[in-house]
Amino acid sequence: MSTITTPFGFSSTAAEVAAGIDLTGRHAIVTGGASGIGVETARTLADRGAQVVLAVRDMAAGERVAKDIATTTGNQAVHTAPLDLTDPASVSAFVAAWQGPLHILVNNAGVMACPERHTRQGWEWQFATNHLGHFALATGLHGALAAGGAARVVSVSSSGHQRSPVVFDDIDFTFRPYDPWLAYAQSKTANVLFAVEATRRWAADGITANALMPGAIRTNLQRHIGDGGGWVRPDQMKSVEQGAATSVLLATSPLLDGVGGRYFADCDEAEVVDRPTGNLRGVARYAVDADNARRLWTVSEALLADAG
Repeated sequence: MSTITTPFGFSSTAAEVAAGIDLTGRHAIVTGGASGIGVETARTLADRGAQVVLAVRDMAAGERVAKDIATTTGNQAVHTAPLDLTDPASVSAFVAAWQGPLHILVNNAGVMACPERHTRQGWEWQFATNHLGHFALATGLHGALAAGGAARVVSVSSSGHQRSPVVFDDIDFTFRPYDPWLAYAQSKTANVLFAVEATRRWAADGITANALMPGAIRTNLQRHIGDGGGWVRPDQMKSVEQGAATSVLLATSPLLDGVGGRYFADCDEAEVVDRPTGNLRGVARYAVDADNARRLWTVSEALLADAG
């Protein structure tokens, strides 16, 4: 299986990777579409003609962004819908309200290195938000994705996944002292493993899923780690428009037709590594391991079933 490279790279913007692509008639969902790279991802999809739903917790913010996107792109088919990824009932309500096929699902929303917190079900907050909520959303929308034909799921991960695999015996930090970065890391590993197993399970439906590292971008995601000064070298920083590029590439590019279960950074498939790279690229071998992916899927289904 050859490694995929594209004509795009670190400095490419979302608009550049989607140039010339016609998404007219296609339906897309972007979680966390009211801030950060979610806004630019949604804007680019709308600009190329897609009907876009911003799935957000803050409906007022979502509606402001939707109005702005409609104004700047001329596409009035930009809407908002409430979604709280930490609340299974909210995810179920979103799924129940969805009608028709779905062609693009961008699992973009997330939290990073937040203080210790658990959901009502006892799930660690970052794992619940970054993985379990998106898992419930994607599996709940499986029928709509299958109806879309050649639908794509985009799972926004992070190079931070290299800090930790999913610790299956203590996902919720019941026995381990809570560490915000390790919690973030295992949730981001889970994002990659989801893409691996979703592609395997849903191949007959033509659905593909890929994961990505968007890059280092100053957004509200860093609100729990101060002003971000010195957290990454200046030459590694991206604009929001550049940060959305790999998400948009995976969601739209004909270069990725039929490609799934892979991890991308800077618009190229990343090298599988056995040690942290320190350069925001590379995917840990445990994050693309098929056995880990199958186990995570089974565990995730069981957790959601127990939640009722």
